[in-house]
Amino acid sequence: MPPRGVKKGSKRARQYEHIKESLEERGVKRAEEIAARTVNKERARHGESETSSRLSRTDISSGHRGGRRAHRSSPRGRTKDQLYEEAKRLGVSGRSKMNKAQLLRAVSRKRG
Repeated sequence: MPPRGVKKGSKRARQYEHIKESLEERGVKRAEEIAARTVNKERARHGESETSSRLSRTDISSGHRGGRRAHRSSPRGRTKDQLYEEAKRLGVSGRSKMNKAQLLRAVSRKRG
C-alpha cells in the first residue's frame, strides 16, 4: 500500500511498488519504510505534497544519491544491512556481533 496522499495507479504508487519489490528481492527488512520515504521525498521535491522540509527540496535526489553509494569502493559502498544479509547468505558465523567494517572484511574473506 503506497504512502498516504498517493493515489492508487499513479506514477508515485508504481514507483513505491517498484522500490519495495526491488528491496524485498535483496532481502532488506525495512522495504516498505524505505520505499515510502523515497516516494515522499520525491513528492516533496516535485511540489506534489502539501508540506516539505528544506532538506527534501534541496538535497540531491534519492536515485542519484543511491547510485553514488552503490558504486563506491570504500566501506561506505554497501549499507550494514546489505553486508549483514550477504554474510548470512555466505554463512559467516558471529555476524550479529560485527560492526560494518568487520562485516565487510568477513564477506570479502569468505568470497575469496
